[in-house]
Order: sequence, then structure tokens, then C-alpha cells
Amino acid sequence: MGLRAKIGIAIAATAAVVAVLIGVLVHNRTVDAQFDLAAESIDGRLQSMVQDRAAGVDTGRAIVNPPDLPRPLEDAARHGKRGVYLEPDGPRPHLWAATELDGDIIALKRPYVREQEVLRSLDRVLWMAGIAGTALGCVVGLLVAHRLGRRLTASAGTAQRIAEGDLTARLPLTGKDEIAQLTSAVNTMADALAARLQAERDVTANIAHELRTPVAGLVAAAGLLPPSRPTELVQDRAQHVRGLMEDVLEVARLDARTEQADTELRALGGLARRTVAALGEEAGAAVAVRVLSDGLVETDPRRVERILVNLISNALRHGAAPVVVEIERGVLRVHDSGPGFPEALLAHGPQRFRTGGGSDGHGLGLGLTIACGQARVLGARLTFANPEGGGAEATLDLSDALRPQEGADGHSGDRGFGRPASDGA
Repeated sequence: MGLRAKIGIAIAATAAVVAVLIGVLVHNRTVDAQFDLAAESIDGRLQSMVQDRAAGVDTGRAIVNPPDLPRPLEDAARHGKRGVYLEPDGPRPHLWAATELDGDIIALKRPYVREQEVLRSLDRVLWMAGIAGTALGCVVGLLVAHRLGRRLTASAGTAQRIAEGDLTARLPLTGKDEIAQLTSAVNTMADALAARLQAERDVTANIAHELRTPVAGLVAAAGLLPPSRPTELVQDRAQHVRGLMEDVLEVARLDARTEQADTELRALGGLARRTVAALGEEAGAAVAVRVLSDGLVETDPRRVERILVNLISNALRHGAAPVVVEIERGVLRVHDSGPGFPEALLAHGPQRFRTGGGSDGHGLGLGLTIACGQARVLGARLTFANPEGGGAEATLDLSDALRPQEGADGHSGDRGFGRPASDGA
């Protein structure tokens, strides 16, 4: 049950309880007031008749020793007391008044129907007022709950946008209540988070930029070393550092959200075959391309190839062969036969520089992070899962960019694609 429904039900229930309490109070007070007024009237008449009878005047309205006198009133009169008694039994209630005079019981009796009818009419009015008040409270409750719920929903939506990386999202400040305080706190948190993340990104990008020249010099110097096994190790490590630096720079560009896709109409199956072929004979022997149903997509082929290279490289490095690239109507899946993605990756997505997740001890790097960033630039959806049959499966959904086949030749040009970056699965 949502918060709006809870608030509406709470206000409606409160209005109903208040209406019932007020109705019961008014009913009881009316009953007491009616009885007191009627009792005072009939007791005054009884006193007048007793005085007239004592003076020898008989008006004929008094009842002497009535046989149907209620027993409690008869006992009180026998003890010398004057009393009033309401006899509610039967369809026509009666009000009695009696006292003793010279050994006889003098009594008066009158119907109590008018008071009962007035009370029933009052009860009907109270019920109608209670129902109307409850309905009004329900409407007011729903309006209040809708207003509060809309503000809270907006707060939750903005917080979700911030969590997804939109650090420019802010909530409008309206009112001075607790929700306004929550809004202000969320905006303050977003400002602090944006400043902190931007500072971290700036530091990372600046370090990578500062290292670009020394690393380029290191690679160039390693290329001048005489051929030997140590030279190969130095050159390999230098290339690894250079690749890591380029990955960090790419992540910084993607984090800045200034990248834009350069779209073309391409056949997704052709892009997949081209990418696998460019990985080399060793990788190509372990990777199979399976086209269930091809399709033309209007997308940036360089970025699609970059994503696919990273996914295949990740599967080969941290999964197990065979790796299958499957294309089906704008959806591209990369499936390996390894142990599957770590639970942390499935729960929170790829996170840069997280260690301890890979089967070979290298942990998680930047490959899947870059793939997710490139997918965001394309407006595509990149998801990760561990299928029931085992292994790990990454799915790139480009179905929104799918275009009709008529009039398109699906030609795949000779554009290059990015260097593979490793990640952990």
C-alpha cells in the first residue's frame, strides 16, 4: 500500500471516528436533556395535583393506585418519595410520576413517543452529517496525500536520477514543511556529491594527462632497446601502462557526458563479424558469431565495436571458451562458459578499479565501465546476467535504433574501433 493511500485512509478513518464520537456525545446529551425537561414538567404537574387533592379539589387527571405502575416507582412512593420513571418497554414508551398521599399512590402518566421521534430524527441527521463529514475528510485526505505523494515522488525520482549519474538534477524548493527540509537536504547532498565526484574526475583526468607525455616517451624508449627477453617484458609493460592511461582518459570523457554519437545505418551482424575478425586468429578461434536475425541499426559503429571488443575481451580473459556472440533483431548478446559475473557486479553494475572479482585475481578494471559509458552515449541498454545454464551473458539492446531493411544495403565501412580494455567477470 502506497503512502498516498495510507494518508488518505488515515484521514478518512480519523474523520469517521470523530463523527461517531460527536454523534454519540450529542445523542447522549440530547437523551439526558429530553428526560430532564420532561421529568421536570411532569413532576411539576404532579405536585400541583397533589396540592389540589389535599385541598379537596379533584381535577380528575390523577391516577390513584394504578395497577400498571412500574415497580421501582411504586417502591419509592411507598417509602414517601416522589419520583419520575421512564418506562421504555413496548412500542409506546411512557413517562410516569408518582407520590404517596394519605396512603394512596397518586400518579401521572404520559406518552414519551414525541421525544423518541425527535431523537430518531436527530440520529438520522447525525448519521447523514457523519457520512458527509467522513466523505469530505476522505476527499481532503486524498488531496493532501496526492500533494504530499507527488512531492515525495518527485524527490525519489530526482534522487534516482542522481544515483544514475545525473548530478545536475535538483528539486524545486516549495513550502516550509518537513518535505521542504527533505528537498533542501537532497539538493545539498547532490551539490556536495557533484563537487566531490567532479574533483575526483578532475584529479584522475589530470593525472592521466600529465602521464601521457612521460608514458609516450617510455614507450618510445622501450622501442629503441636491443631485442631480448627483458626488452619484450619492458615493452609489454609500457604498452600496458599506456593502455591503462588511455582507458582512464576515455572514462573521464564519458563521465563528462560531452560525447556524442556519430550515427550511420549499419547491419549489426556485419559489425559483429568485423569486430571478431579484427581481434586476431587466436581470439577468432574461441569466438563464434551466431546471427539469428540480422537488422539495420542507426548507431555509431565505432562505439558499438568498442563495446563489443570490451565484452569479448572480458569474456575471454575472465570467462571460458567458447564465447558466443549472438545477434537477434537489434539485440547483441555475448555469452561465455565461465563462472559468471560476480554478485556485486550484478547488483551494482561495473565499478572501476574494484579488485577481487575476477577468476584470475586481476579483479575488475575499466573495460565494462567503458562499455556501459559508450552504451549510454548510444542511448542503448547494456545489462549483465548469469543465465541458468551457466556462464555469463552481457546484452546490448539496440532495438530502439532498429530501422526497416528496405532501401538499405547494410554496408559496413572500414572505420576503426577502440583498443580492448580488460575487466572482470
